[in-house]
Amino acid sequence: MTAIPLGVPRRLVEFTVDGQAARVPEGATILDACRAAGKDVPTLCQGDTLTPKNACRVCVVEVEGARTLVPACSRRAEAGMEVRTDTERARHSRKLVLELLASSVDLSTTPKAAEWIKEYEAKPDRFGPDAARLGEAPKVDNDLYVRDYDKCILCYKCVDACGDQWQNTFAISVTGRGFDARIAVEHDAPLTDSACVYCGNCIEVCPTGALSFKSEFDMRAAGTWDEAAQSETTTVCAYCGVGCNLTLHVQDNEIVKVTSPHDNPVTHGNLCIKGRFGYQHVQNRD
Repeated sequence: MTAIPLGVPRRLVEFTVDGQAARVPEGATILDACRAAGKDVPTLCQGDTLTPKNACRVCVVEVEGARTLVPACSRRAEAGMEVRTDTERARHSRKLVLELLASSVDLSTTPKAAEWIKEYEAKPDRFGPDAARLGEAPKVDNDLYVRDYDKCILCYKCVDACGDQWQNTFAISVTGRGFDARIAVEHDAPLTDSACVYCGNCIEVCPTGALSFKSEFDMRAAGTWDEAAQSETTTVCAYCGVGCNLTLHVQDNEIVKVTSPHDNPVTHGNLCIKGRFGYQHVQNRD
């Protein structure tokens, strides 16, 4: 029998979260510790396959001795640290961030956004009907996925996934400044004229539905999209020998989209165009 080499054990860091003792491996973040302790700290821009960008600031917590609130998604846990996740200061900050986001961005397809707005008693309407919004129609310029920047919170996750953290295609970036800032391809051209290779890894990491499968976009427009009625089956992609895992989302006996498990050691949630979008032949009944 071949011995399986064990990695170097990681030293545990001990600190407190809301008065409770916590122990996490060295290098873990405050958010890791909060989740391990069952603390529900909201987050939008954090991704389990990407380096934290600290863009949304919804996950801020209070650390004893720190002058400002700190983002739990990126701040490393330190020995002796005292973390408080539900103080009046942290809640007020999250409330304000949610109000600013919801007043300027369509969060209707953002998971748990409505719950957080209710929990923190956020009132986006207090900024009035003239709150700055992009007001741009969804970009439907290909048959695979749709870009709806009215739902974009500029979390940079798609840019990182397309760039040096995963795909290395660098097809998209942030253009403009201030209220004019948005995600775009070079020269703001149609996607079909860009460097995009249609891997769909940007869709995988998008937290708000600003990027979505064309099939999902069409079904939502028709009022037939129903995640509660969908089943998920994980299988192996049959296109090549890499062994990527696919999770097929099926509704009414039709595949409506494909994702990939983030904890899979082969893909880490990433796929190519064939794995992500090449499923039509499976249900071709002609």
